[in-house]
Amino acid sequence: MENEMIKTQALIIGAGPAGLATSACLNRLNIPNIVVEREECSASLWKRRSYDCLKLHLAKHYCQLPHMPFPPNTPTFVSKSGFITYLDEYATRFNLNPRYNRNVESAYLKDGRWIVEVGKGAEREVYSADYLVVATGENSEGVIPEIPGLAESFEGEYLHSSEYKNGEREIVRIGMWLLRFFPVKLVDPWCLLLAKLRFGDTSRYGLIRPNKGPFMNKLVTGRSPTIDVGCVDEIKAGKIEVVSSIKRIEGKRVVFVDGNTERVDSIVFATGYKSSVSKWLQVDDGDLFNENGMPKGELPDHWKGKNGLYSVGFGRQGLAGITRDAQNVATDIASL
Repeated sequence: MENEMIKTQALIIGAGPAGLATSACLNRLNIPNIVVEREECSASLWKRRSYDCLKLHLAKHYCQLPHMPFPPNTPTFVSKSGFITYLDEYATRFNLNPRYNRNVESAYLKDGRWIVEVGKGAEREVYSADYLVVATGENSEGVIPEIPGLAESFEGEYLHSSEYKNGEREIVRIGMWLLRFFPVKLVDPWCLLLAKLRFGDTSRYGLIRPNKGPFMNKLVTGRSPTIDVGCVDEIKAGKIEVVSSIKRIEGKRVVFVDGNTERVDSIVFATGYKSSVSKWLQVDDGDLFNENGMPKGELPDHWKGKNGLYSVGFGRQGLAGITRDAQNVATDIASL
């Protein structure tokens, strides 16, 4: 029997901070919307795929979502548990009720409306919306690189860092407050100088600095410029060894590109994340995303496509960018 069409004005894909913020902004404007999420909870990246000791590496006022600041007694750098509590309270305040365990299989434009086919276990649901908001973010899938011998012969355990739950990690960013007063091209050199004074010449230990400054690097690549203070100290003390890239794997023997080898029992890939949009947005009738599932447009016009297609959280500006995107999308939909 053909599935009954579920109609709404705006359909939001993803119940992370981006999806929650967008739904809250739409609710405040009385715009009907539905949020679908593939996991069984909101903010699954935070609740199920992040380190137990993780903290936000930006001050709290850069990380709050629209229309709800952090409580005054919140520490400057919010812990994982503190941020999860904030997100849950945010959902309660703005009456957000995502539909969980919904895995988007395809989305396409038909007769001026977005048709989204969703898997719900053995069942399927079909949604029809005037507007489609992609809020799955830049980090929806962990990246494990293709290394010869990894899948075929590695005899140990390997996992992505998102599956690793324990370990001491503190992330610090230098000079963020300078951006409130000076442009990136002036702040970057200061950050590089301060980092060199604080950490010394890290290239001596195998840590090669990028050519670009930290904030320009973030804008261009989407990678957050972070220095793990505890890790650097351990490297300098000789407790952690930095080696070259992996060339291939033979059983438990790892061969590096410089010819050295090492026997290992497990590998944790801290190799970043990628967007999954290109897997289900079969034909981009909104002319918004490229083949890598990232927006084609540059800031500040990266969030709006054609035919009612939007993105939130793809601007490579973290939680602060999510807030701006969500407000822009809601305001734009309300004006149509």
